[in-house]
Amino acid sequence: MSTAEVIAPRAIDLLAKLVAFDTTSRRSNLALIEWVEAYLSGLGVASRRVPNADATKTNLMATIGPNIEGGIILSGHTDVVPVDGQPWSTDPFVLTQKDGRLYGRGTCDMKGFLALALAAAPELAARPLKRPVHLAFSYDEEVGCLGAPDMIAAFASQVPRAAAVIVGEPTLMQAVSGHKGISTFRVTVTGREAHSSMTHLGVSANMIAIKLMGHLSDLADRLATEVDSTSLFVPPWPTLTIGQMSGGTAVNILARECVFLFDLRCPPGRDPKAILASFFELAERLDAQIKARAPEGGVQVEVRSLTPAFAPEADGAAESLARRLAGDNGPPRVAAYAAEAGQFQGAGFSTVICGPGSIDQAHQPNEYVEISQMERGAAFMARLVSEMSDMGPSPNG
Repeated sequence: MSTAEVIAPRAIDLLAKLVAFDTTSRRSNLALIEWVEAYLSGLGVASRRVPNADATKTNLMATIGPNIEGGIILSGHTDVVPVDGQPWSTDPFVLTQKDGRLYGRGTCDMKGFLALALAAAPELAARPLKRPVHLAFSYDEEVGCLGAPDMIAAFASQVPRAAAVIVGEPTLMQAVSGHKGISTFRVTVTGREAHSSMTHLGVSANMIAIKLMGHLSDLADRLATEVDSTSLFVPPWPTLTIGQMSGGTAVNILARECVFLFDLRCPPGRDPKAILASFFELAERLDAQIKARAPEGGVQVEVRSLTPAFAPEADGAAESLARRLAGDNGPPRVAAYAAEAGQFQGAGFSTVICGPGSIDQAHQPNEYVEISQMERGAAFMARLVSEMSDMGPSPNG
């Protein structure tokens, strides 16, 4: 039996265990991390946590092989998006196999890759590796890539320099060399309540928020005209959307508070702060106008996340490695979604995205990963095991 044939069924078994942990971002991921720690410990692999401020969630780092430079980091996030309100046909936290697919929350995004990495761990641990393989499991990727920066900083400062990072977001096991960045913002407009017939006595937070949202809508339309004909991104322009809004208590009361959230997704080379400069200027003007009538009110813009874009690397070591392991000779590819790849790249690591499943299935009801994708991922991991133990071509080509 080949190494890939050993890894594939093991990965599916491990995926069932990982899916069973409800690691929706609003919840803790500690139970899953504790299970992974015990699994790795049973293989003789030590791991360490890089927790959040109150230790309710944590990243996990582990190294298999010698403590030297030139290793490979296999990176993935442990959190998943909510299932609330989605019409699932099966229990989202029970792995269900049907018609060549594995259904469950996170099967595609992205516990399938975590399962493959863990399934390869026994093979890696049993061999005298020439270079190390590092595992990097993060928290809170789905709410703005909030967990990874501290872990990446630990890799950069405390671990011998890795030659390449493979972020296992769903790409159909094909190398993806770039993604857009995402910046998310929460805007809170505070006015003063009054009877709706006495508008001179109060300030409607909703009416002020509409001006701000209208500005963003116009900005989104302008951005859509800035088409870069050389861009690989779809769509090729920065996109801006208002995702949530709420405000007011009754139709005949001037709203005291209105809150809305928006995101801006920029290709590499575009500065989100520069794009939003006119919005911030408007927010300041409206803040002053409110305070002139209601000193207790105003406009507050909170930056929730600033996840950097991931730019294609010329002759990138990570992309070369991933293409070799995946047998991928296709054209350059980029992703419209944001991921932790830009954060690794920003810390100086050569980075690529390559993992099982399609982003089309991510965040959907009845999320699934094809069994054939897990088998392709197992072949990828088997080649990695061989390369790291037999000292095949280096990650630098």
